[in-house]
This record gives sequence, C-alpha cells and structure tokens, in this order.
Amino acid sequence: MIRWVSEGRRHIPSEVARTIAEHLGQEDLSPREISVLRLIRDGYRNKQIGPRLGISETTVNFHIRNIVEKLQANDRTHAVTIGFRRGFLELE
Repeated sequence: MIRWVSEGRRHIPSEVARTIAEHLGQEDLSPREISVLRLIRDGYRNKQIGPRLGISETTVNFHIRNIVEKLQANDRTHAVTIGFRRGFLELE
C-alpha cells in the first residue's frame, strides 16, 4: 500500500469502497419523497400521510412506489431501513 501511494496511486479503505459501491448508480430522493419516508418511519399509514402533507392518498401511493423503486427496496419497511443506511433518515 505504501508503494502504491508513493507511486501516485490511491488507496481506498475497504469499508469506504464498500459504502461507495452501495450508493453508485442510485438516485436521490426528492424532498417530498423524504417527507413521505419520514412519516412512514414514524408509523403513519398512507391515509394519514396525505392530509399531513396536503396531498391525496393516490399521490402518497405514487411517492411510495417511487421511493421503493429508487431505493430498490422490497417494500415500504425495507425502504425505511435503506433510508437510515443512506442517511435520508435519522432517529428522532
């Protein structure tokens, strides 16, 4: 490793490389999608999220589908878990 650096090469620790690889090619969530994901994290159902954000339940469902797709999650619970790992969510 020291030789690599002295030759002008770069060394990336395996933990950092793994984290970077997990995020490559992944889309960011919009501010609205993050708001929806936070409410899911807080235990709200789709019918409860809509009025809190001033949107219809259909729009909430649309955002959840986008979130699940962008995060490549299996479902909304998995999306919350990924949201924590990716830094979109924090414990409050």
